[in-house]
Amino acid sequence: MSRWWFYPVVFILGLAVALTAVVALAAAMIYPRLPSLETLTDYRPKQPLRIYTEDGALIGEFGEERRAVVRLRDTPEHLRRAILAAEDERFYRHGGVDTLGVLRAAMANVVSGGVREGASTITMQVARNFFLSSERTFTRKLNEAMLAIKIEHALSKDEILELYINHIFLGQRAYGFAAAAQIYFGKPLKNITLAEAAMLAGLPKAPSAYNPVVNPPRARARQMYVLGRMRDLGHISEAEYQAARDQRLRIRHSPQQFEVEAAYLAELVRQRMFEKYGDSIYVTGMKVYTTLRADDQRAALEAARHGILEFQRRRGYAGPEGRVKLPEDAAAADKAIDDALIARDEFSGFMPAVVLAVEGNRLRARLRSGEDIELGATELRYAQRYLSAQMAADKRLQRGSVIRVARVDADSPWQLTYLPQVEIGFVALSPDNGAVRAMVGGFNFSRNQFNHVTQAWRQAGSSFKPFIYSAALEFGVTPATRFEDAPIEVDPAVTGGVPWSPKNYDGSLDGAMTLRTALAKSKNLVSIRVLQATGVDNAHAHVARFGFDMSRIPPYLTLALGAGEVTPLALAAGYAVFANGGYRVTPWHLLRVTDKDGRVLEHFAPPAAARVLDERNAYVMTSLMQDVIRRGTATAALKLGRSDLAGKTGTTNDHHDAWFAGYQATRVAVAWMGYDQPRPLGAGETGGGTALPIWVHYMGKVLRTVPEMPAVAPPGLVWERVDPATGQSVAGDQGVIEVFYEEFAPGSLVHSPTEEAQPPGGDAATAPAAGADGP
Repeated sequence: MSRWWFYPVVFILGLAVALTAVVALAAAMIYPRLPSLETLTDYRPKQPLRIYTEDGALIGEFGEERRAVVRLRDTPEHLRRAILAAEDERFYRHGGVDTLGVLRAAMANVVSGGVREGASTITMQVARNFFLSSERTFTRKLNEAMLAIKIEHALSKDEILELYINHIFLGQRAYGFAAAAQIYFGKPLKNITLAEAAMLAGLPKAPSAYNPVVNPPRARARQMYVLGRMRDLGHISEAEYQAARDQRLRIRHSPQQFEVEAAYLAELVRQRMFEKYGDSIYVTGMKVYTTLRADDQRAALEAARHGILEFQRRRGYAGPEGRVKLPEDAAAADKAIDDALIARDEFSGFMPAVVLAVEGNRLRARLRSGEDIELGATELRYAQRYLSAQMAADKRLQRGSVIRVARVDADSPWQLTYLPQVEIGFVALSPDNGAVRAMVGGFNFSRNQFNHVTQAWRQAGSSFKPFIYSAALEFGVTPATRFEDAPIEVDPAVTGGVPWSPKNYDGSLDGAMTLRTALAKSKNLVSIRVLQATGVDNAHAHVARFGFDMSRIPPYLTLALGAGEVTPLALAAGYAVFANGGYRVTPWHLLRVTDKDGRVLEHFAPPAAARVLDERNAYVMTSLMQDVIRRGTATAALKLGRSDLAGKTGTTNDHHDAWFAGYQATRVAVAWMGYDQPRPLGAGETGGGTALPIWVHYMGKVLRTVPEMPAVAPPGLVWERVDPATGQSVAGDQGVIEVFYEEFAPGSLVHSPTEEAQPPGGDAATAPAAGADGP
């Protein structure tokens, strides 16, 4: 009896020996047949085309898989620790198969009566992801273990962990942690916080179940588990644990989110790359760097969002976009909210939300991130009509209403809004070489891929007048030349049989005035007389110097009012000639193309600039357009507190288009707003009230640290005091100081057009409708 334990022990030892022999025999048979590790040792994953700003911010990605390869040394230490805590805490102490982990998992499964825990190490996961299926069979598990041991003999621990970090699937088409950081948080992997690292480290176990976009509560619970494990293992302190636990994460929900949103330019790049390199661009990891600058693009996006929000504010609230029935039970209501919001995308910062309650003078709503926000009395007044009990239930603003909210920037309050029908175009260039610094091709690329900066041919309205005035300066007209602001009846013989009686935007008539005053006040009738004085053909030839497509700008008198069609990009390039002293630049946006390892495949330089305008002309036109801001239709720009800004407003017939084009020595920018199918923007919507605020918002951001840079006068100009009533020189301190070409100074001032500058009579077969009648 004293040796009763002997036989069980012998049985167990015998069983262990037998099992060991079986495993050894199986290993001896399986190991030689294991696949080659060349796939791991020469790791070449499919990598998408990536597009960056000049300063390295990711703006676009195109490929079969969303993957970014990083070196282990470039990953944050807290991410590596989070992965080990979540997946394999003994990674650096086992040989590929964690025996203690296997025993622990086996014991847990016996206790639970089922397969509740696995014992896959990181090395085993690498083996499975590269070579094996995910089926749950003994043979597959044995192959996985054998492969893990083989991998451990061929690669170092750091090399294995690097493969895992780059290859593991993490949901949302993201392969690898670098891609996941970009997709879920919109930032490079190196910039993620401890809280974000814990969220990502929790994904490999079940990417669909713990996906923070699809299932925020389960993702949060998994994140808390990972942080707890990190604390228990001594990877982080209690204080770090508490701080990470309390951090509210901003999860990106849009289909594509990058460091900077620039989808319209990214698509231009993709098209060009595909034309040159074909389908290989989607798998070889090529990188394209553009002339865009991250801060410029962010400022442009913010300005565009602000412009649309303010436009919709003036037009009135359009009502909720849907309604979801919310049960009284809190858990059921939360699920209904989650389901309703997951089905709706964020568009350019216009966030979907569900109203929780409308109480008194406040409205509470929940965002898809789970954050509850509050809108105050101002927003309820804006939506007053939709609070009425007489409004149809599906249109009434109440508990369960699906709404849109937005804010201009992170420090601004939330505003009630709606998805716009109006479109926008904004582009900014460096006037010295034409490099595109910012481009907003529309409200949102996923809703409308039409690029309004490069593809929208629209009448420019009064923003085209500077080119006509520039032509006039070459034919003896000066800033002091006076023209009548009086009615005009254009002879049908000149318009091809179509009578034309143009008017000023506001219908006023102010009598004779100088060229400077006429441009500042955007006087249509004076602009027509300036064109007549210059000659339509002369002016048309002069305008061609600025690089416009002249087939879209016919040589008629309506040229004076911007009847020709231009794109915002073409208009920006035209204004760049004034800004840089007379050189025509060609807009460009590509800097260089590299392979995945950074080797340069193509390098680009700015297209050669040619002088097309007398530098004196550029200086005088800048002086005239500075007065548009100082005392004309663009005085709203005075809020920037700068004296080196110049530009011109533009509004087309019936308020179809609102423009502002302007510049400073380092930036030329154009803002446009209108509908794709032209229709009125609404009464009072002008270039000065609709487009100019967008331009001002952008310039206020990008010029914040740029000192004033006044234009430098070139040789060949003189300044004299003149009587604005006559344009002639005056003595002493009388009159105003004006600038002139030397040859056209008051002593030789031309008050009537020269014979060679006379407009040809009846040179047009048919004249188009007037292009613009407003500032």
